[in-house]
Amino acid sequence: MTLIDDSATSLDPDDHPRPGRTVIPAEATGPAPARRRPGTVSLEERFDVVGALLAGGAVATLLFGWLTPLSGAIGWAVVAFLVFLVSYAVLVALRADRLAVIDRVVTVLLYSAGFIVICALVFVVLYTVLRGIPALSHGAFFVETMRLAGPLDPLEVGGIAHAIVGTLIQISIALVITVPLGITTAVFLNEIGGRFARFVRTVSDAMTALPSIVAGLFVYAALITLVTHERSGFAASVAITVMMLPIVIRSADVVLRLVPHQLREASYALGSSRWRTVWRVVLPTSRSGLATAIILGTARGIGETSPVLLTSGVTAEMNTNPFSGPMISLPLQVFTFVQSPEPNMVARGFGTAAVLIVLVLSLFVIARLIGGRGAGVLSDGQRRRAARRSREDLMRIVRRATVPVPAVPVHAVPSVPDSDGAATTEDTAPTAPTRSQETP
Repeated sequence: MTLIDDSATSLDPDDHPRPGRTVIPAEATGPAPARRRPGTVSLEERFDVVGALLAGGAVATLLFGWLTPLSGAIGWAVVAFLVFLVSYAVLVALRADRLAVIDRVVTVLLYSAGFIVICALVFVVLYTVLRGIPALSHGAFFVETMRLAGPLDPLEVGGIAHAIVGTLIQISIALVITVPLGITTAVFLNEIGGRFARFVRTVSDAMTALPSIVAGLFVYAALITLVTHERSGFAASVAITVMMLPIVIRSADVVLRLVPHQLREASYALGSSRWRTVWRVVLPTSRSGLATAIILGTARGIGETSPVLLTSGVTAEMNTNPFSGPMISLPLQVFTFVQSPEPNMVARGFGTAAVLIVLVLSLFVIARLIGGRGAGVLSDGQRRRAARRSREDLMRIVRRATVPVPAVPVHAVPSVPDSDGAATTEDTAPTAPTRSQETP
């Protein structure tokens, strides 16, 4: 397409010359390209994918079954995937340029990575549930303890009620400590800053790589040996808190950095204080991200075994007092079950792991329901409360506008001699009272 500047010859509809106009000759414009909606896949792209898949499967089958002495399902899958990538790049290169080939290949790699992660997750969940079905099929497994059950007893006897209660108590105490402390620290790092903030951020970043056994040893030496002199659920909660806190601080710090500074500036411009801006603007805007940070910390803490093994102790009885006596949790119960060579104990271990997975998923769903809405999206109750406050503000403004202003009597100004020496008197009304003269 060529742009021609006809500053001297281009005419407007009234045949008057208009310099500086740029026109496009009609013969230079070609047919408009076909419009394509984002996300749609053409027939040619589907042919490339299907052809590359067939080529990868065929070549891998020839190598593993006919031409070479290779064997194994994993090796076959790896070879088939590599051949698929090469074949797909060649098919795309027949009709596209280099940038399009790179774009398509990277897209395939991203989709493949997501597919592999989903397959791994499904495999872990299904394998755990299938191995634990013999124990999960009995109702006593959820309501009884292991106080009267032994390794040789059938699955109808004994359960993990004490481990479920212990896990809920320990993670609740850990969340009560971690959530306010972690979010407050993240707010300090973003809203206050300074040299001490750099030190705190460095320490929190270093603690994310802290081995869990080190956290257990620290709590054992600092709390159990010096203070309580016994293992307890509270000591396990403190150890879990040590593991959860850096995750929550780091994740919340990243989320709060994403809040636009224009929102803070607008709040300050309206006269709001710093803490009120944080409470009313920053935290509600990042609510969904903060819920995700809490989920990550909870998932890290609820599955810890090493610090709980050193701090909570092992018991087969129900203990609801976190400050006295050992209190077992689900990860530690799985560890004790799978150590036994008895098939029934191993089945109980897989059943306990399945319960732990369900518990984590339940916490994830609850957290998403609490903080899943984005910034500015209100629930039905919040919309009703906002509408009620708006009506109250409107009525207050109307009442102030309809209050009659008391009349001020006109008084005479004292006689003042004019320039000719004659005294004059003027009746004037006083001016409006100033802010200091107004009565509250």
